[in-house]
Amino acid sequence: MASALSDKLSRLVKEMRGQARITEGNVQDMLREVRMALLEADVALPVVRDFIARVKDKALGQEVAGSLNPGQALVGIVHRELVATMGEGVADINLAAQPPAVILMAGLQGAGKTTTTAKLARHLIEKRKKKVLTVSGDVYRPAAIEQLKTVTAQAGAEWFPSTPDQKPLDIARAALDHAKRQYFDVLLVDTAGRLAIDEALMREIQDLHGVLKPVETLFVVDAMQGQDAVNTARAFKEALPLTGIVLTKTDGDSRGGAALSVRQVTGVPIKFAGVSEKIDGLEVFDAERHAGRILGMGDIVALVEQVQAGVDMESAQKLAAKVKSGEGFDLNDFLAQLQQMKKMGGLTQLMDKLPAQMQAKAGQVDMDKAERDIRRKEGIICSMTALERRKPDLIKATRKRRIAAGAGVHVQEVNRLLNEFEQMQGMMKKMKGGGLMKMMKRMGGMKGMPKMPF
Repeated sequence: MASALSDKLSRLVKEMRGQARITEGNVQDMLREVRMALLEADVALPVVRDFIARVKDKALGQEVAGSLNPGQALVGIVHRELVATMGEGVADINLAAQPPAVILMAGLQGAGKTTTTAKLARHLIEKRKKKVLTVSGDVYRPAAIEQLKTVTAQAGAEWFPSTPDQKPLDIARAALDHAKRQYFDVLLVDTAGRLAIDEALMREIQDLHGVLKPVETLFVVDAMQGQDAVNTARAFKEALPLTGIVLTKTDGDSRGGAALSVRQVTGVPIKFAGVSEKIDGLEVFDAERHAGRILGMGDIVALVEQVQAGVDMESAQKLAAKVKSGEGFDLNDFLAQLQQMKKMGGLTQLMDKLPAQMQAKAGQVDMDKAERDIRRKEGIICSMTALERRKPDLIKATRKRRIAAGAGVHVQEVNRLLNEFEQMQGMMKKMKGGGLMKMMKRMGGMKGMPKMPF
C-alpha cells in the first residue's frame, strides 16, 4: 500500500499544481486514486467507503493556504484521516495491576504469536525494566513449546516449562502461581492458534481469560492477511474483551491494509508493529508516523531512534577522543564502524524510514550489494592478525595473499579495503584540531551552522 498510494498521490500533486482551491472536479481524481490504492491494499470495503467520505467532506471547498497547492493540501487531509483511522496517538502496554501483570496473546496459527511473545518480552525488559516470564499453552502444534523456549532465551526472559500432554488451563494456573511466588512483574501467555476460527479454540481461550484475568488481551494479526483479517478480528472481538492489536510482518508487506481495517473493526488500538524478524524488531505503534510512511513521507523520528539504539555511545566517544589526541585510526576502529552499521539493522532498514524522494535518489544504489560489501570487508579484517589491524603498514604482498585466502576473496578485494581505510584514515587526521570544520566549509556545509566546540 505504501508505495502504491505514495506514487499515486505524488503524481496527482504535480497535476493539480497551480489551482487555487479544492473543488468537486479536482478532488474526484485524487479520491479515485486513493480508493483504488486502498482496495488494492486489501483494506475492507466498508472502511474504504467511510475513509473516502470523510476525506471528501473535509476537502471540498477548502482554501489552499500559503505556498501549498490543492494536491498538497489533499495529501495533508488524507494523512490526518489515515491517522484517525489507525488511532490517534500512541497506546503502549498497560501494566497497572498487582504483579504479575498477565498478558494474553491471541490470534490465528501462523500470525506470529510465539515470536511476538518473545519480542514483547524483550521490549518489556529493555524499555520498561520488567522481570518477565513466558509460558506456552499451545499443546497442539508440534514444537510450539520448544520454539517459545528458544526465542524466550534470545529475548533474555525466563520460560516456564509445559508439555503437550498437559491441559492449557492447568499450565496457565501453574505458571501464574510460579510467577507470583518468584515475584515476576509480567507473565506472557502464548495461546494455541488454528488454521481457521473454530468454536473449540474460542472456548479454550475464553476459559484461559477467565482463569488468568489478564490486564492485556492482545490480538496478533498478520499484516499481509488482507480482507480475512477483518473476519478474524470480528470473531476474536466477539469472543474476548480485546485491549490491543499487534501487527506482525509489516516489513515484508507491500499492501498493509490490515492496519486500517482491523483498528476500525475491533475499536481497540494498535499497540505494536513487528518491523523485522529480529528479536528486537517490535515497535510501539504510532499512527501518525505509520501514516507518514504510507504516504512516502518517511519516518525520520524512527530513523533517529534506530541510530541511537544501535550506536554504542561509549565507543563513539572513545574513538572521538582517540582521533583528537592524535592517535592513529586503525583497522580495529574501521571494523567497529562496520559493526555499528550492522547493529542499526543494516542499510535496507535505515532506507525504509527515509522519505520517498530520498529513497528514490538512494535507490540507484544496490542496497543488497552494499550490505554484502560490508560483510565482505568485515570478513577481510577478521582474517588479519591483531598486529596487522593495529599496524596496517605491515600488510604487504605475502600477508595480503594470506588474508585473502582466509576471507575467501581475491587479493584485489583486500587492496580495495586498504585503499578505503587509507581514505578514511586521511579524513580522521584532518578532523584533528578543528580540521573537520575546514573540511565542512570547503564542502559548503557550514552556511547558517553554529560554531562547534572543537
